[in-house]
Amino acid sequence: MTKNFRDCLDLVLKHEGGFVNHKLDPGGMTNLGVTKKVWQEWVGHPVSEKDMRELTPEIVAPMYEMRYWRTSYCEKLPRGLDLLVFSMAVNAGAGRSVKLLQDAIGVVADGVIGPNTMAKINEANVETLIDKFSEARTAYYKGLKLFPVFGRGWLSRTDKERLEALDMAKNG
Repeated sequence: MTKNFRDCLDLVLKHEGGFVNHKLDPGGMTNLGVTKKVWQEWVGHPVSEKDMRELTPEIVAPMYEMRYWRTSYCEKLPRGLDLLVFSMAVNAGAGRSVKLLQDAIGVVADGVIGPNTMAKINEANVETLIDKFSEARTAYYKGLKLFPVFGRGWLSRTDKERLEALDMAKNG
C-alpha cells in the first residue's frame, strides 16, 4: 500500500501547489496543502512563515499518511478510489470524505469504513464508485459559502482527479 500512498500523495501535492496565504481562505497560510494550524498541531509547537515556506514533500509525507491517508482507510480502498478519498480528506477532513463515500455507495454515513461499507465497495464497480464519489464531491463544494471564490478551482481539481483516478483504476 505504500506505493499507492506515494502515487496518491504525488498527485494530491501537484494539485495543492505551493505556498499561499489568500485573505479569504479560512485555512490561512498554507504550503503543499498543509495549513499553518495543522502543521503546528503536527509538530507540537508554533511555526513561522519561514517554516511554512520551507516545507517539502518529504517533510509533510508522514503527516499526510497518518492524518489523512490512514484515517480515511485509504489503504483498504481500491486503487483510484483511494486517491479521491485521500484528496477529499485533505480538503475537507477524513470523516467528511468517508461519509461522502458512504453516501455514494448507499450505506449509513457514520465516517467509519467497517465490514458493511467494505462489502459494498467490493461489490461495486470501481469506475462507477469513482464517478459517484466525484459527483458527491462536486455537490459538496457547490454547497459551500466560499464556492463563488474558490469553486472554479475546486471543480477543476475534482474533474482532473476523477480522470486520474479512473486511469489508476484501469491501469492498476
